[in-house]
Amino acid sequence: MEWLLRSLASSLSLQSLLNVYHRHTATAQRETTKVISYNYIRKAGRKSAPPAMQIISVKKKEREKLRHMTKGKAMLAAVVLAFSLTAGCAAEEASTSLTVNFGVLSGPTGIGAAKLLSDSDNGETTNTYDYIIASDNSEIVSGLTTGELDIACMASNTALNLYNQGVGIQVIALGTQGVLHILESGSGEDIQSVSDLAGKTIYTTGQGSNPEYILRYLLESNDLDPDTDVEIVFADASEISVGLISGEIETAMLPVPAATAAILQSDGTVRDAIDVNEVWEEIGEGSSLIMTAVVARTEFIEENPDAVAAFLKEYEVSIEYVTTNVDEAAALVAGFGITPSEAIAAAAIPQCNLVFISGEDMEPAIADYYQVLYDADPDSIGGSLPDDGYYYAG
Repeated sequence: MEWLLRSLASSLSLQSLLNVYHRHTATAQRETTKVISYNYIRKAGRKSAPPAMQIISVKKKEREKLRHMTKGKAMLAAVVLAFSLTAGCAAEEASTSLTVNFGVLSGPTGIGAAKLLSDSDNGETTNTYDYIIASDNSEIVSGLTTGELDIACMASNTALNLYNQGVGIQVIALGTQGVLHILESGSGEDIQSVSDLAGKTIYTTGQGSNPEYILRYLLESNDLDPDTDVEIVFADASEISVGLISGEIETAMLPVPAATAAILQSDGTVRDAIDVNEVWEEIGEGSSLIMTAVVARTEFIEENPDAVAAFLKEYEVSIEYVTTNVDEAAALVAGFGITPSEAIAAAAIPQCNLVFISGEDMEPAIADYYQVLYDADPDSIGGSLPDDGYYYAG
């Protein structure tokens, strides 16, 4: 009995429980003597207390029985108190749960957070998340700038650009790797490597932004001149998809999920020829093509380090769930409107190269990518490479 109370006292840091137990036990022992005396008097027909030696003659079993009964009552009282205090602590903890204003982008940037959003809706997260699913980086930028968002998943180049503008944010994790894919139409299999793009007309999105800089870097790293050895044509993603499916466009570079949708809708005539992320890693000697940065406002980090730590754990669990439970995750992703359909989500998840990188691993993972963007156009990342204050060590 006392062992149980000591365990409860230890887990709750309530030494008073033991005090309750011993206090009730002492009272119980006094009551035991009274009851024994009364039983002897009643049986002997006496009206006064018997001599001490006669009290001792009461049966030992009866004495032991009464002692255990009263000690049991003492223990029960302490246990009831313990559970009352436990419930009170739990209620207090629940009432102080922090609400985190969280933003994600639709598309690959938001896919990894789908399980976290679902768990939050079901009340299964440490933090409570009041979230938005934005269609454009500008919504995330606005939320972080005004303080309406505490944590957000956004394009990694936009995150650095915002930091270099003086907005108080830090990167707390890196998520999605490269989501660009070079596609070949007409059931062809001519393209097996970047060098096979020589002489091709390549359609792509993002003139003057990341897709163009990445494509030029890949071509130059494979001894191809982007201006003379290939022709690069910029167009809208939907226009490129239609051209691939019809066969009017033979080669294109598209991001997920646009690339995924084109493959699914082509009935097998469009194939994924090159995963740009794989080529990047071969060139970068360990560096990664990191497209998603998870950022938090510096003020929020300083005031709520425990909430940030809880988020990082829950975000990592979410990414692990999405990558290992594709069908179930696809239903969540489509349900939140992060992708147009469940079928596209199921096909896109393996192509998103979802990862979780935090702490001291972040800087070496993304440094080369930022360097490529800076060399191509310093303004694409706000004019300078990140300093040490950009990364949150945890």
